Amino acid sequence: MEGWDPNTKSTLTQIPLLTTKAGPRDGAAWTQRLKEEYKSLIAYTQMNKSNDNDWFRISASNPEGTRWTGKCWYVHNLLKYEFDLQFDIPVTYPSTAPELELPQLDGKTQKMYRGGKICLTVHFKPLWAKNCPRFGIAHALCLGLAPWLAAEIPILVDSGMIKHKDDATSSTET
Repeated sequence: MEGWDPNTKSTLTQIPLLTTKAGPRDGAAWTQRLKEEYKSLIAYTQMNKSNDNDWFRISASNPEGTRWTGKCWYVHNLLKYEFDLQFDIPVTYPSTAPELELPQLDGKTQKMYRGGKICLTVHFKPLWAKNCPRFGIAHALCLGLAPWLAAEIPILVDSGMIKHKDDATSSTET
């Protein structure tokens, strides 16, 4: 964690680490891992809300906990830009990090793969591998998606690649 800003360190130390090394094919151990994932996500969400930094909603969209969907948003120039968020838990989880997808942004930035999967290879994947199995979904959001949004959304807005929903509505009405 050397070289990280104090705010990132503080946030990361408050997200509970996970202990169960289990993936979707591991039966009861996966159920235990999912409980830990939910505890970690709840703690991260509560921390964000208490710091007035609420920026996502996410939940498992199937009973097995292998498909997750929700929304994330980023405020730029006092305007809120909201995006669909989705990902699947890989069968090799937690050794392999989930690939976070923002389908609405597919093809709008170079830092994205097919289907709107955000690029996390250079900075995040080595960190995930080093901290397996202690990192979970909340850590992927905190250290993967949050910095990606902070780096990419201002550029996409300023270049005109994405428009605020109010701008898009007013331009279609004229």
